[in-house]
Amino acid sequence: MKLLRLLFLDHRLPLIGVLLLSLCSALLSIGVIAFVNLRLIAVDGLLIDTLAQFAGLLLLLLLCAGAAQVSLHRLGHRFVYRLRRGLVKRVLDTDIQRLERIGGPRILASLSSDIRNITIAFVHLPEMVYGLVLSLAAFAYLAWLSPALFGVTLAWLGFTLAVGWVFVGRVNHHIRLLREAEDRLYQDYQAVIDGRKELALNRDRARRLYEEEFDANAEAYRAHVTRADIYNGLAGNWANIMVLGTIGLVFFFANGQGWASAAVAATFALTVLFLRTPMVAAVGSVPSMLSARVALDKLDALELAPLRDEFEQPPALAADWQCLELRGVVYHYPGEGDEAGFDVGPLDLTLNRGELLFLVGGNGSGKSTLARLLTGLYRPVAGEILLDGRALGEADWPAYRRLFSSVFTDFHLFARLLGADGAEAEPAVTDRWLHSLHLAHKVRHGQGRLLDTRYSQGQRKRLALLLAMLEERDILVLDEWAADQDPLFRRLFYRELLPQLQAAGKTVLAISHDDHYFDQADRLLKMDTGRLLELTGEARSRASQDALREIASPA
Repeated sequence: MKLLRLLFLDHRLPLIGVLLLSLCSALLSIGVIAFVNLRLIAVDGLLIDTLAQFAGLLLLLLLCAGAAQVSLHRLGHRFVYRLRRGLVKRVLDTDIQRLERIGGPRILASLSSDIRNITIAFVHLPEMVYGLVLSLAAFAYLAWLSPALFGVTLAWLGFTLAVGWVFVGRVNHHIRLLREAEDRLYQDYQAVIDGRKELALNRDRARRLYEEEFDANAEAYRAHVTRADIYNGLAGNWANIMVLGTIGLVFFFANGQGWASAAVAATFALTVLFLRTPMVAAVGSVPSMLSARVALDKLDALELAPLRDEFEQPPALAADWQCLELRGVVYHYPGEGDEAGFDVGPLDLTLNRGELLFLVGGNGSGKSTLARLLTGLYRPVAGEILLDGRALGEADWPAYRRLFSSVFTDFHLFARLLGADGAEAEPAVTDRWLHSLHLAHKVRHGQGRLLDTRYSQGQRKRLALLLAMLEERDILVLDEWAADQDPLFRRLFYRELLPQLQAAGKTVLAISHDDHYFDQADRLLKMDTGRLLELTGEARSRASQDALREIASPA
């Protein structure tokens, strides 16, 4: 079983201890049956002494079985905690390209459903372990009582197990299919949440999403979980009936065929009845074990970065760098199915310290891809990035990314206010930037956090810029930052804020189409169908007069 194997690898000694406790409790359970058979059925001494011994045996069984279950629960949930913690850390360590290929819904499904299914499996794991260990101990006792009756019982239970395995196979099949349906459901959930404004405006779209997509996926989930539960119920009932049938089988061969005495047959029957509950409980825990195995397979299929316990804090590559160069850099977007995909590049760009660059380009021209390549979020498939003439190696990427802060169009606004090197931002510095961003009258902060993030999109972008500036990185990348600002603050941004940043020694790459302010840029760049060129002379003058016309003109 994959779950027990992983648990054994991570917690070998504690798991061995738990199994020994389970074995001890199983042997004590058999001891209780033997005590009833040998001492209580035919009392040969003082009854009070016999009952006292029996009570002591029961107390010892309670302590041993309780210790085994408590230990296994604690061990299991510690494993789940480490698994959840490790999964989030692996997501944080995985490259952006891989996370984008996986998709948000699959990651959310793993963080919620898969971890939940593994947790549920650990809830049922003690009864499965106890049922298995007790059954083995009981079978050993029955084999000692009567090898002939035990052979018949074993054959009967083997047949029971073979038929039950067919039911379990069907359960496993439908659990895998319902997990695939769950991935699709999470996509629908994300569409409902992210598209709530559009769906509120267009009820036809909402209806079709609900009836044709969500309902179909929800129905598929319902169908598979129903079939899984039905087959599991059939397996449990089959096991229950066949175990009870063992009693009749034993008495038939003992009394009818003379294979054993009535006392031995009675002991067999008592033992089988004693085993009935833990065996049925073990069978009932099978779906949770199968769900956990599917969940573990799903987690493996994500192919996230390997787990590293620490957050590496590499030193800056060059605190006094002067020149950053992209030389022949190419990024490839893989296609889906039979599609071939497409390339952005080769890109050549030289960025000098303290420069203010504007980048223009149409939709799909590669502007955002260039920004992600420049910041090290995307790894080029060809070409190289050089810092002061030295090409970056594989080990340099984490340190290289520390040069950059950014506000992308799909930014997330965090509440935590962090300064340089991850330290808490100084309140005075935060207040100064809030004043520059014209937010001091509206935004409250305390204990190193923004006390609220529910603002308009333009104000949220200003706060995202605040977070970027508080980090005190050398290079600031802004992707269509001014698009959501009102005309007054847009002018302030270009005429006052950007020069202020440049005067502070910051290097800024701003994706912008505000041609009225192109005169602020030291250089003007243009992306066109995945190619990068610099606009100079007449081309820059045309772009400054009408950026849209320049974007539409061929390179």
